[in-house]
Amino acid sequence: MKVLVAVKRVIDYNVKVRVKPDNTGVDLANVKMAMNPFCEIAVEEAVRLKEKGIATEIVVVSIGPKACQEQIRTALALGADRGIHIEADEEVQSLDAAKLLKAVVEKEEPKLVILGKQSIDSDNNQTGQMLAALTGMGQGTFASEVVVDGEKVNVTREVDGGLMTVSLNLPAVVTTDLRLNEPRYASLPNIMKAKKKPLDVMSPADLGVEIAARLTTLKVEAPAARSAGIKVADVAELVDKLKNEAKVI
Repeated sequence: MKVLVAVKRVIDYNVKVRVKPDNTGVDLANVKMAMNPFCEIAVEEAVRLKEKGIATEIVVVSIGPKACQEQIRTALALGADRGIHIEADEEVQSLDAAKLLKAVVEKEEPKLVILGKQSIDSDNNQTGQMLAALTGMGQGTFASEVVVDGEKVNVTREVDGGLMTVSLNLPAVVTTDLRLNEPRYASLPNIMKAKKKPLDVMSPADLGVEIAARLTTLKVEAPAARSAGIKVADVAELVDKLKNEAKVI
């Protein structure tokens, strides 16, 4: 079974994000970049399926500038077999990403497509659902457990009332949640091996997709700084302040 995994290059989650002085976007100059955490979980799940003998090949695809190859190589070091880089220097929004992934799916014909449920930069939580709609595949979102059973995949997902399990016919699209697994670290030997694994580079035009932004960012602002807290002498004073100053009780 071939598994296709989509990964995205984002600002490392340990980095404090800075807004540009003109408020046109986030400052990316000299900022450490990394693989989106939810995408790391998607890669780990695919590797685990391969270790169980369920998956036979893992193909990793990323969309973005040339620097995205760094994240593809990371995925290859974690256990993926080959990579595909769709090189695009302009902003690629959710629908265009889904269209590009659809073209890759039609070319590669994977049985299972795994994506992170969202990226930590745009936070849209859209691409997986859009890809499923465009390809006509069943979708299991926010997966906390994935079990492949013959020609079906059972996805346990978190909902407000607890857990819900959906059974999907393969091929299918699955998006990963935080509790699905704990991603591993790439070993140095595997990092060296990853440099020799195949990585194909193509453009959106090669896939017959034209990128066109449908949303425009008008302004980006940093969140307001939190005011300092205060200490109270006893419960009575706390209740008084909550009632008369904060007016929450």
